[in-house]
Amino acid sequence: MKTSFTINGEVKSIDVDGKTPLLWAIRDDLDLKGTKFGCGKAACGACTIHVDGKQVRSCSFPVKYAEGKNITTIEGLSKGGQLHAVQQAWAEMVVPQCGYCQPGFIMATAALLNQIPKPTDQDIDDNILNVCRCGTYYRMRKAIHRAAEIYASK
Repeated sequence: MKTSFTINGEVKSIDVDGKTPLLWAIRDDLDLKGTKFGCGKAACGACTIHVDGKQVRSCSFPVKYAEGKNITTIEGLSKGGQLHAVQQAWAEMVVPQCGYCQPGFIMATAALLNQIPKPTDQDIDDNILNVCRCGTYYRMRKAIHRAAEIYASK
């Protein structure tokens, strides 16, 4: 099945089975390796991307539903060499430990800030449901609040 969509600002067309998870099309067909495979059941969030600005777990999102959509992966989050506010805050707060889950957390946080520019701790708890096996949640919470400050100043 031929499917066309815009990913990170570029129109792409791929020919794969429509039931193929978008994660594998992104990683294998488009060679964008920042989006990670975690659980394959949409539970952990390592594969989080944006589809039309909303966070989506790409491991359970069939390619056929990407037709005509605007997709952003971690590789497309920054613009013109300028880090996104979330990426900047993540670096400032030295969030990653092993780092495997971090692209998914960053993408989930960017989507949250688009919906709730100044999230409370409760907003974070209700919306950032990804899993980090290293337990860097405390640093991530600080970074999310810092990202909101940066986001507000731009």
